[in-house]
Amino acid sequence: MPYINPPKRIPIVMRFGIWIAEKITGQTLLPARLLSWYPKAAFSSAIMESLVAHHVGNVDRRMLKLVRMQTSFSASCPFCIDMNSFKFDEYHITDAEIEALQGLHALADVPTFSARERLALEYARSETATPLAFSGQLIAQLREQFTEREIVVLASTIAQVNYWARLIQSLGVPPSGFSTECTILRVEEYNTLNSD
Repeated sequence: MPYINPPKRIPIVMRFGIWIAEKITGQTLLPARLLSWYPKAAFSSAIMESLVAHHVGNVDRRMLKLVRMQTSFSASCPFCIDMNSFKFDEYHITDAEIEALQGLHALADVPTFSARERLALEYARSETATPLAFSGQLIAQLREQFTEREIVVLASTIAQVNYWARLIQSLGVPPSGFSTECTILRVEEYNTLNSD
């Protein structure tokens, strides 16, 4: 359960947006309901979410899906892993690739990742680390393999997942059940609460 409950009376202007989002996803979206406590945060988050990149230049849907999943695993956000991994098989993401995203295998050991995908995933790991740490070599490789626009698309996609991961974990939001049938995601192993 989350750390707080949604308000008993969600503002009318927010109800419609929540209804649309839940209709599209087919799930109850607890983060949207909790953000109803502070509508400015809800509206700004909704605007950011509506601007999500889906395919820009040579950064295709599969690469963006992999980047979102990598960021979710790197941030250890159970809700994000659940949501961002939903229908991963439609993007031809294999079990071996998921295990590499989880850090169980080196990215370089998975031959199905393209060189650009591996680089984007390393960038996601670096952008999710605390403190942020980008090696000169990584940046040089990014500039060699991606256009400036593609780098901004990757950076903003990774930052968006990081925003949601920190917000969702700060409110204690559990997974919504997008990927409950998928055991390879190991969602239950990513725990936000300290055991002390």
